[in-house]
Amino acid sequence: MNDALPSGSRIHLIAICGVGMASLAGLLQAQGYRVSGSDENVYPPMSTYLESIGIPILCGYRREHIEPRPDLVIVGNAVSKNNPEVQRVLEEGIPYVSFPDAVGKFLIGSREALVVAGTHGKTTTTALAAWVLKSAGIEPGFFIGGVPLNFGSGWHPGNGRHVVIEGDEYDSAFFDKGPKFLHYRPRRAILTSLEYDHADIYRDLDQLREAFRRFVELIPVGGLLIACYDDGEVAKVARAAACRVVSYGEGGDCDWSLRGLRPCQGKTIFEPCYRGSAEGEVEVGLIGRHNMKNALAVYALGREMGLARQDLLAGFGSFTGVKRRQEVKGERRGVLVIDDFAHHPTAVRETIDAVKAAYPGRRLWAVFEPRSNTSRRRVFAREFAEALAAADRVVIAGLYLPEKIPAEERLDPVQVVEEINRLRGSGIARHMEKNMDIPRLIAAEARARDVILVMSNGGFDNVQEKILRALEASES
Repeated sequence: MNDALPSGSRIHLIAICGVGMASLAGLLQAQGYRVSGSDENVYPPMSTYLESIGIPILCGYRREHIEPRPDLVIVGNAVSKNNPEVQRVLEEGIPYVSFPDAVGKFLIGSREALVVAGTHGKTTTTALAAWVLKSAGIEPGFFIGGVPLNFGSGWHPGNGRHVVIEGDEYDSAFFDKGPKFLHYRPRRAILTSLEYDHADIYRDLDQLREAFRRFVELIPVGGLLIACYDDGEVAKVARAAACRVVSYGEGGDCDWSLRGLRPCQGKTIFEPCYRGSAEGEVEVGLIGRHNMKNALAVYALGREMGLARQDLLAGFGSFTGVKRRQEVKGERRGVLVIDDFAHHPTAVRETIDAVKAAYPGRRLWAVFEPRSNTSRRRVFAREFAEALAAADRVVIAGLYLPEKIPAEERLDPVQVVEEINRLRGSGIARHMEKNMDIPRLIAAEARARDVILVMSNGGFDNVQEKILRALEASES
């Protein structure tokens, strides 16, 4: 609870349906605040989550939404100063803060923050850390940019002295262009990866690297950084740390190394080794080599916090994942549909590899929507083609709101399709400009035992459910 804002105060969130903002809304409501919010992009799972807990969503952005006068307004990072609700807030002198500033004030407070940062794997790693620590009796608070299936929501206040936070490198608000994770005051941190992303925010890798360096420098001397040294950029940034650094990865020279990976009925078994000494097998409810490194980071965190190996195992074994991260949506006609949040070429490639390994011998369709600010730009056109070409069939949707990207920077999905077909053979990939056409195509051409992997960082017109319905309708 924030003592400066008494229980019962009214808080309004502009852009409430973002994964982080919706979770924050739930947290504030649980702390006794009266919460409302507005958004122009209302889609599951966050819209249904807000509805389920009774928080009203005002559609669109209008000046009248700032009525009755709120005691505080939280502004989403994608909201511009020209937003009509923001304009009224500024005109009337209503107090406002950014999303990460609110998380720092209302959740972290004086507690110890365990922050998970990195270009890839933040959400899953944070969710796994929160669940493993809870299962071990730590009872942490947590805040995650997704919905962990074990918890049912992306937040929990906790009653211990630790808070597990997903640390996003994206900017904070129109009035604060610094990265979100600079607001979280990390005592301990995991750094999973560092690769160029967010082309709308960072001009190049050097500028992004500098943001992560500033984050690492926030960790106090008595704190801890757990860093993936398989990633050379992470190793570079870790040198800026004043605290103790513990390395992890597949390399034998890491403090914590990964051995003995093997799939096991939708889960994976791995063996963590500390400086060459094996600690015994761990079973975790995740697939993919990249996720095993994320799991190793969480295991290292637990051990470095003084937890016994036996106290960690139950949490790993019972972890059920995160919504929209390799989430199985259903199976119709023997065709399995999986939903994933991947929107960077590295994440796309790793997700395809993980699903292929988990379902060997089955034909894999990759259905991809260029929706994020980076994926809609041509900066990664070649990398997207190479990543998607690992699938057996590829469908690329039209760009989401292409007019928001300058024409000279805009990705051309047709060219990506042509490159995939050049790499793999004509007919492997197709471009479908209208999302409504994708379910019909898959229902007509998918066969039993196919796996349909849908990848987008947004609603994608609920195409996942529409594919399932189209497959079911075609059974008769």
